[in-house]
Amino acid sequence: MPINIPDRLPAAKILQEENIFVMHETRAIHQDIRPLNIVILNLMPNKIETETQLLRVLSNTPLQVEVSLIHPKTHQPKHTPAEHLKTFYRTIDEIKDEKYDGMIITGAPVEHLSYTDVDYWAELQEIMDWTVHNVTSTLHICWGAQAALYHHYGIEKVPMKKKIFGVFAHRVVKPHAKLVRGFDDCFYVPHSRYTDIRKEDVEKIDELEILAESEEAGLYIVARKDGRQIFVSGHSEYDACTLRDEYERDIKRGIPIDIPVNYFPNDDPKQAPIQTWRSHGYLLFSNWLNYYVYQETPYDRNEIK
Repeated sequence: MPINIPDRLPAAKILQEENIFVMHETRAIHQDIRPLNIVILNLMPNKIETETQLLRVLSNTPLQVEVSLIHPKTHQPKHTPAEHLKTFYRTIDEIKDEKYDGMIITGAPVEHLSYTDVDYWAELQEIMDWTVHNVTSTLHICWGAQAALYHHYGIEKVPMKKKIFGVFAHRVVKPHAKLVRGFDDCFYVPHSRYTDIRKEDVEKIDELEILAESEEAGLYIVARKDGRQIFVSGHSEYDACTLRDEYERDIKRGIPIDIPVNYFPNDDPKQAPIQTWRSHGYLLFSNWLNYYVYQETPYDRNEIK
């Protein structure tokens, strides 16, 4: 799939060097085709890194995707240049009158805070309410998934005794669900979080179903039965070295952290990690785009309800 992104977005050069099919906006406007419009609410501090990761996994279907980026207007990130935000990002105020085929809400490193203590919580609630009638399907990742499950269904996050950190084996629970078509019997996903969602709390909500889980890492994919909301606890979009960078960052800060599980060969941080989740990441996002966005969204986005 050609990803249609702004010509000067830093991710464009990186993805082209990886042989990812990127279509710049100047070429896309000459194609007589209705692209899928996907908006990404990027809550991560290093927005450029997260943009690149998500655009990479959105690039593996025949569909043309036009990506828009937004950020909370009530929070100023410390690790992203202000010029980058000004050039490539908008806010909910600028897009609230538009409709989108799909949306991704990322995670954020704010698990230690209660939801109401997050400085952009009120704005995030407004955005999550907006998705209900303005987006065909919204995919929430990690803390974004926990925040949405709390906001829409009142499900609380639960602190863990130690960080769920590493690459864990998972299994499909609902093999006939479209989102998990083609998944292996055992597949691997990175996790990096201090909180969890209890399975029994999800099972109490009739509108929700559990699609995949891990014996060690807990719930992985929860979905609203109509596919309008997807909640993913792990990070299948992560690069090969993302967990290594997080591990080294915490070591430098003096934060107690275990070596990530099933990640470094022989659990030796001096060795290069082996990426065992790449194919799953591509399949998860392509299934979402195809079955929950493209197959469900009306041709005229104004008809989304």
